[in-house]
Order: sequence, then structure tokens, then C-alpha cells
Amino acid sequence: MIDALLLLGGLAILVKSADLLVSGASSIAGRLGISAFVIGLTVVSFGTSLPEMLVTLVSGLRHNADLAIANIIGSNIANVLLVLGLAALIRPLPVKDSTVVSEIPFSLTAALLLGFLANAALFSSHHELSISRLDGAILLFFFALFMLYVYKISRDSAHLEVASPASMSTGKSAIYILLGIGGLYLGGGWVVDGAIGIARELSVDDAVIGLTIVAIGTSSPEIVASAVAAYRGQTDIAVANVVGSNIFNILWVLGFTSTLVELPFEMVNNTDLVMVICSSALIILALVISRNNSILRSHGAVFILLYAGYLIYVTTR
Repeated sequence: MIDALLLLGGLAILVKSADLLVSGASSIAGRLGISAFVIGLTVVSFGTSLPEMLVTLVSGLRHNADLAIANIIGSNIANVLLVLGLAALIRPLPVKDSTVVSEIPFSLTAALLLGFLANAALFSSHHELSISRLDGAILLFFFALFMLYVYKISRDSAHLEVASPASMSTGKSAIYILLGIGGLYLGGGWVVDGAIGIARELSVDDAVIGLTIVAIGTSSPEIVASAVAAYRGQTDIAVANVVGSNIFNILWVLGFTSTLVELPFEMVNNTDLVMVICSSALIILALVISRNNSILRSHGAVFILLYAGYLIYVTTR
């Protein structure tokens, strides 16, 4: 019971803390005259990835690589199949050309890159799979390339509107940021402690908890953000939020964590990583089938069914 309360309480703190941090950072960005587009692609995507980052970082530093890696992989699967699936059921999601041509392929490339780096030891005499510090540096390099891409399109898009002036004072923004950072640290620790405790009580692997309960919990900001965006007709935001978050999760979160501590990678993780790759490819397939770059309600229903099947597979394997 205590472990379950720790997990649920930690997830609630993570979500609220991420919201506080994003609100404070967005307010300051608005005061600096940064465009709303850039804020959406950076601050919002970063903010919705913060729960994953803290859980993965804390798990990694505590040498629980199973939970650290499973959380990222499980979250990326949930983002596509669960989050986009639910959003598409609310409203069909037309996707702009730049997302189809650049951002979705970049997300797929990030997943393929992770698979190559994690399994690189198979091609050498050292057969212990891991995401090394060097691998982390490579992931961060590609993350820097993604940020350069964001900067370039923000400069090239003359129609971008500047974010409206911030409504909260600088002092209040700073307080929000500090509370958000503190809450993320606290919530991340609670989630890891609770998840490990539940795994011990149920006699299941930490990875199973990470791929299911923790992954869905840390994806809750994406679920809320994309569902609200779809309901309001802001379909670009609904899709870009998921794609951007998946890129942040692999390149930034895993990249940063693995530069601090090497993360052992189990062969069984490859099955789940293939699911991440297939999920990203599934978005492209849905857009091609629709013929008008849209994720339709029927696609959303298929996404949800696939996610339900994946959960059954993970919990029974």
C-alpha cells in the first residue's frame, strides 16, 4: 500500500511540477520576445518530458538501468499508441508537411540510432550490451542537431507570431521554476521507490513496471496536452507534442543520463525497442494511407488496440 501511494503521489507531484516549470519558463520566454512556435517546440516538449527525465535520471544514478531504460521505451510507445490514439479518437489529426517530412522521420531515426548504439557491442569482442557514456554523448550530439533544426525553422518562418507578453511577474515566474525543479526531484524519487517496491511485492521485473505503470504515468502530461489540443482543434500541437517528446526522451533524457552513468542494456529490451521503431513507422503508414496527411479516427482505434495488445504481451511474457 505504501509503495502504491509513493508511486501515485510521485506521479502527481511530477505532473504538477512539470506544469509549474513550463508556466514559469514560458512566461520568462514571452518577456524575452521568443516566438510562441519556438516555445511550443522546446519549452512544452521539454516540460512534458520532465517526468520521464527525472524517473530515468534517478533510476540510472541508483544503478537501476532496467527501470531507467524501460521507462523511456515504454513512454515512447505509450506516446504514439495511447496518446495519439486517444487524440485521434477525439478528432482526426491533420499533420503539417514539415512534421511529416522532418520531425516524424527524425523521431524514427532517434529510435534506430538508440538501437544501433545499444547493440553495438554485438559487432565487437565485448558482448555486454550497454548505453555507454560515449553513446550518451552521441545521442546528445544528435539532440543538438535537432535543436539547430528548431532554431532554423523558427528563423525561416516569417509568419511566426511572438508569444504574448507574460501575465505573471518575473518574481512569480522564478518561484514557479524553483518549485517545479524541487517538485520534480522529490516526485522522481518517490516514483522510483514506489515502482521498485511494487515490483518486489509482485515478484515481477522492474522493467515490467517501467514499461507499463510508470510509462503511462510519466506520459500523462502528453495525454492531457494532446487530448486538450485535439479537442480545441489544435491538431498540429497534438501531434508535434508527441513527436517532440519522443525525440527529447531518447536524445536528451537517455543521452544525458548515460553520460553520467553507463546503462546496461538487456537483450529483451530489443523487443520493446522494435515496438518503438514500429510505432514511429506506423505514424508514417497512417499518413500515407489517409492520402491527406491525417491520422484518422480509425487509425486511432487501431493504435489503442495495438497498445492494449502490447500491454498484455509485456505483462505475460
